[in-house]
Amino acid sequence: MSRADFPDVEWAVSPGAVPYEPAVAAMEQRAADIRAGTARELVWLVEHPPLYTAGSGARAEEIAQAQRFALHRTGRGGQVTYHGPGQRVAYVMLDLALRDRDVRAYVRGLEAWLIAALAEFGVTGLRRPDRVGVWVDRTRPGGMEREDKIAAIGVRVRKWVTFHGVALNVEPDLSHYEGITPCGVIDPRYGVTSLVDLGVPVTMADADEALRRSFPAVFGARPVSAAPPAVT
Repeated sequence: MSRADFPDVEWAVSPGAVPYEPAVAAMEQRAADIRAGTARELVWLVEHPPLYTAGSGARAEEIAQAQRFALHRTGRGGQVTYHGPGQRVAYVMLDLALRDRDVRAYVRGLEAWLIAALAEFGVTGLRRPDRVGVWVDRTRPGGMEREDKIAAIGVRVRKWVTFHGVALNVEPDLSHYEGITPCGVIDPRYGVTSLVDLGVPVTMADADEALRRSFPAVFGARPVSAAPPAVT
C-alpha cells in the first residue's frame, strides 16, 4: 500500500483528567478491535492525573523511588516516567501491517512527528541515539553541556498494531519529576523541560493542533475527528 492509499486515522481528544488504568484498558480494547478489522486506527489525546508509570525496562531501584504518586506498571517499553496535568499524552494505535512492519522505523516516525510539531513553535527538537525521546539543547555559552527531554516515547506492538505512544510536556509541574529518575537517565547534564518552561506560551489546544497538522506528513494518513473511547 502506498502512502496515498493509507486510510484516514481517527483523532480523538478527551477532556479533563482521564484515569490511567481505565484508559489503558480502553486503548488495549481498541488495539484488539483494529487487529480484528472492526475499528479504525486511532490517535487518542489525553491528560492524566499525576502518576508514575513503569515500563518493561524499569529497574527495581527506580520503582522504589517512585513514592510521591501512584505507580502503575505498564506493558510499554522504557523505564519509569511521569504523567500529569499539562502534559499531552498521545496514545497511537496504528496497524503496521498496512505500513512497513518495522518497529524501529515507527519509533523514528514518532520522533519525527514530535520534532515537526515543536518546530511550529520555533523549538528545535533533537534525537539522541543513546537516549529515547525528543530533547532540546539548554547549553549556555561557556557553560556545561545541558540537554532536557521535552517529549517521552514508550510503545508496545502486538500483532503489528501499536499502542501506548508519546508524552509531550506543554506545561506540567516539572517538580513532579523529582520523585523519579525519568526514563532511567541519571547523568546530571540531562533533565526535563516543557514548552512553557522554554518560554514558549503554548496552550494545550495549540499543541494539539500542531500535532494534528504534523501527523500526515510523517504517517501518510489524514486525521479525522472522532469521539474518544469510553472510559469506565
